[in-house]
Amino acid sequence: MSYEQLLEQYPFPQSIKEEIKEELEKLKVKKNVAKKIIERCYQAYLANLIEPGEAVGIVAAQSVGEPGTQMTMRTFHYAGVAELNVTLGLPRLIEILDVRKNPSTPMMTIYLEKEIAKDREKAREVANKIEATYLRDLADIEVDLREMKILIKPDEEALRRKGLSLDELKDKIDKSIKDDFEQEGEFLVVKIREQSYKHLMDVFEKLRDMVVMGIKEIKRVIIRKEGEEYVLYTEGSSLKKVMKVKGVDFSRTLTNDIYEIYEVLGIEAARSAIIREALSTLEEQGLEVDVRHIMLLADVMTADGELRQIGRHGVAGEKQSILARAAFEMTVNNLLEAAMRGEIDYLRGITENIIIGQPIRLGTGDVELIAKLGGMKK
Repeated sequence: MSYEQLLEQYPFPQSIKEEIKEELEKLKVKKNVAKKIIERCYQAYLANLIEPGEAVGIVAAQSVGEPGTQMTMRTFHYAGVAELNVTLGLPRLIEILDVRKNPSTPMMTIYLEKEIAKDREKAREVANKIEATYLRDLADIEVDLREMKILIKPDEEALRRKGLSLDELKDKIDKSIKDDFEQEGEFLVVKIREQSYKHLMDVFEKLRDMVVMGIKEIKRVIIRKEGEEYVLYTEGSSLKKVMKVKGVDFSRTLTNDIYEIYEVLGIEAARSAIIREALSTLEEQGLEVDVRHIMLLADVMTADGELRQIGRHGVAGEKQSILARAAFEMTVNNLLEAAMRGEIDYLRGITENIIIGQPIRLGTGDVELIAKLGGMKK
């Protein structure tokens, strides 16, 4: 009898079956010993199942909240990449649970396709396609107020490093402005049609901040060797644009912007990102929290098919019970608004029943079976 056939006799979840099978195959255990091991695993599995009526929300809140009190309030350098600043600790955990649309330090970890992952030059080429390169990085830009024109002197070395030709640069500048544009010796000259100093300075600022190549949202790319392959770390995030860059292995590429993941890949991907980001934030601080508590949080935040924060503007603020909403935050406002609308609290939850002193539907309070003690045989 194979390991698979032995495991089929027990109602394990599929993921646990696969894990046990993998370990048994690794150790090459005999079938009679394997049966005993699987039996022990099954007993442990049953012992760890949650009892019906268990207050899983309270346990999850305690399990995440207590380590949260030990977390740092500072922003650290990202481990191993000193050039990148990344929000860590409690500020990052708050960002995750608040599902901020604009995280304070968005970043991506970009993996490359296997054919080019070990080649540093190819990795640099992909990095150049991703990193935003501004005209000010490739040329000296000056304003001639007397002649009402802008002088651009390209830096040939900078162009060579970025793999860009002078003709390509001229073409990009020409497309971005409506004024007259021509080459005069070593200078590219923009002649302003509208004789206005304001317009001249507006065009100057536009040219300085013009993205010549790369993705506007990604300010910097750092190449780092991990094992045998090169990995790109970015300052800034743009999942949709990065997935279109040739040479990027999008199936392994990560971003810490959860809202962007939700918009590009959907709610299931966002749920996985919440779990991954929360766990890595806690682990980075040396704190251990069982993944199931984080999974419960992620499930609550994504249950409606949309991202909802944990707070008065999300999960807590959308409770049906008036008393439960009032007990969380904005007590007077919640009670006044409910009174104006003539809302009724049907006392179906836990918080509201505790407030008015009724038994709660939790644990033994959730059981409706009543034993008639008088009718029992002695």
